[in-house]
Amino acid sequence: MTVPRASASSGRRWRVPVGETFWAFMFLLPWIIGFVVFTAGPMLYSLYISFTDYNVIRPPDLVGLENYETLFNDRRIPRALGNTAFYAALNVPLTMIFSLVLAMILLRVGRAAGFFRTAFYLPTVTPAVAVGTLFLLILSGNGLLNQALSVIGIRGPIWLADPDYVKQGIVIMSLWTLGSTVIIYFAALRNVPTELYEAARIDGANSWQQFRNITVPFISGALFFTLIVNTIASLQIFAEVFTMFFGLTQSGPAQSSALFYVIYLFQRAFEDLDLGYASAMAWLLFVIILIITAIQIRFSRRFVYYEGGR
Repeated sequence: MTVPRASASSGRRWRVPVGETFWAFMFLLPWIIGFVVFTAGPMLYSLYISFTDYNVIRPPDLVGLENYETLFNDRRIPRALGNTAFYAALNVPLTMIFSLVLAMILLRVGRAAGFFRTAFYLPTVTPAVAVGTLFLLILSGNGLLNQALSVIGIRGPIWLADPDYVKQGIVIMSLWTLGSTVIIYFAALRNVPTELYEAARIDGANSWQQFRNITVPFISGALFFTLIVNTIASLQIFAEVFTMFFGLTQSGPAQSSALFYVIYLFQRAFEDLDLGYASAMAWLLFVIILIITAIQIRFSRRFVYYEGGR
């Protein structure tokens, strides 16, 4: 509904929205204000201070591209990026595989699915610091994991002290919180038409053929979504690892293997108080995530199936 009003200067008629569009913007206004104040504003300010020498104590001093030049000459940046990439390359596919297996099992448990959905999801809402502290105990030399391995005759490594196993231990910890991915896959699996499986069985298709040609195409949208979300989350892992290696304990050489990009960014920002350089690091990570996401979206056209077509 609109109310016409005459313009005093030109005599033209213009309309002021007072119906659904107006109220839609009114309800969106709190979110818009929050986004501008707490997201867009800080991002633009961090872009500005990435071109400055800023340590909170003194006002920002413009230095041009000096922070970015230092960034590409910092020997710890390749190590931090390499550790983060290695972790993401392990964590993302393992999270997706285990989540899909658990979601398919949930389809077969009947009424108990509600209980197991809650059980799988609860670790997701556990505070990250609590998770990191818990896995300090689980992954220690005499921790629960190595005790379980010893039962079947396997001598487990010292996960938190051996640089060769630190990132693998962190991946094991991250699998603790795959519940949200399980829930997404479970919802997607329930929407696959059951008559397609019946028709496939009549045609003689085995379980693998049904999974490959029916299940995967119909849940490919959910797979694609979780691929992007889990990749972004993996590239920004911080709290659990900081608790395990840089907060409560000092693990010596293991810290080099656990130096992920966001942890190094935190150190430069809040330990060295070099906020200009840390902002430049943040924008480099933003560009990296943007490029990776764009590549994933570009290649998604080949494997994401939509019911109305690809």
